Amino acid sequence: MPALPPTPAASFASDNAAGVSPQVMDALVAANTGPALAYGDDRWTEAAVDELRDLFGAPIEAVWCWGGTGANVVGLATLLQGWQSIIATDTAHIVVDEAGAPVRFSGSTITAVPHVDGKLTIEAVEPFVEWQGTEHHVQPRVLSVSQVTEMGTLYTPDELAALATYAHGHDLLLHVDGARIANAVAASGGDIRRMIVETGVDVLTFGLTKNGAMYGEAVIYLQPELATNARFVRKQAGQLPSKARFVAAQASALLADGLWLANAAHANEMAALLADLVADIPGVEVPVAPQANAVFARIPWERFAELQAWSFFWEWDPAASLVRWMTSFTTTEDDVRTFADGVRAILASAPAGPTGAPS
Repeated sequence: MPALPPTPAASFASDNAAGVSPQVMDALVAANTGPALAYGDDRWTEAAVDELRDLFGAPIEAVWCWGGTGANVVGLATLLQGWQSIIATDTAHIVVDEAGAPVRFSGSTITAVPHVDGKLTIEAVEPFVEWQGTEHHVQPRVLSVSQVTEMGTLYTPDELAALATYAHGHDLLLHVDGARIANAVAASGGDIRRMIVETGVDVLTFGLTKNGAMYGEAVIYLQPELATNARFVRKQAGQLPSKARFVAAQASALLADGLWLANAAHANEMAALLADLVADIPGVEVPVAPQANAVFARIPWERFAELQAWSFFWEWDPAASLVRWMTSFTTTEDDVRTFADGVRAILASAPAGPTGAPS
C-alpha cells in the first residue's frame, strides 16, 4: 500500500485559491506612486483600454469592475429592460452561483434551459424565441454562455458563431461570461479575435482574477453603442472602483508579453497532466479528457470525505460520484504528482470507520 504523502501546497478546489502573479504584484506596487484622479480618469486606465483595443483589433469599449459576478451584472443589465429575459443553461454561473444578482439588478428574468455538455444549444432556445411579440410572455433579449463552461467544456469558434448568427437573426444579443476566457483562448490556439470578435459576440466578461490578478474584471462591449449606459449601470451596481488605476495596472501586466495566455496555458497543461496521472488509479474514472483547467473525475463516493479532508476540493455531482479538480497558473508539476499520489494512497487503503479508525 503506498504511503500517504503530505498535502500538496496547491489547492485543487478552485483557481480562485491561487495567489497573484508576481508581475501583477509588481504592477500594483509601481502604480502606487503619487496621486491619480479617481474613477478611471488616469493614465493606467487609458493605457489598459488601449491595450484591450489592440488585443481585440476593434474599437471596443471597456469598463472595469470589482469581480466576476459584478461584471456579469453590469454587462447584462446594460442590455436589458425589465420585460426582457436572458436565456442561459441550467448550469450557468449566472443561474447557479450568483444568488440571483443578475435578476435583481437588471430587473429581468433568466430562463434556464437544459445544457448539452455544459453548452447552450439553438434547439433549447427556439421555443422561447417563439414568445417574441406576445405581450403575455417575457421577451428574450440575451443569450448568455460561459467560456469555459461550468462543465469544463469549450465552445468552438464555429459554435459561438452559430449562436451569434442565430441571436442576431432574431434581434437577440450574445453575452459571454469569460471568467476563464484566457483558458479557453489558450486551449484553442491563442487567437481571441477568432473566438470573440469574428464570431459576433456582443459583450464579454473578460476574466482577470482566476488568471493571476488580485481582483478586477473587465466588461468588453464589442459593439461600442451597447456601452452607452454602461457607466451608469456600473455605478448603481456598486462596481465602480474609485482607485481604478489598480485594476487597470493589473490588466496591463497580464496583457504584457502574453502573460495572460502563458498563465492559462500552464493551468491547462497541469490539468492534462493530472488527468493522465489519475487515469490508472483503481476506482477513478475521468469520463472526458480536460479541455481547459478542470478535471472531472468519478471516485468511489464512500471515500470522498477522506480525500476531501486530506486535500480539499469540491464535490460536483454526488449522484454521479463526480468531483471537480481545478488547476491554476501557480500549480506545479510536483503539486500534481503529490495530489495524484495521495488519491492513489487513500483509495488503496482500508476505508476509515465512523470515528476515523479503519473499519
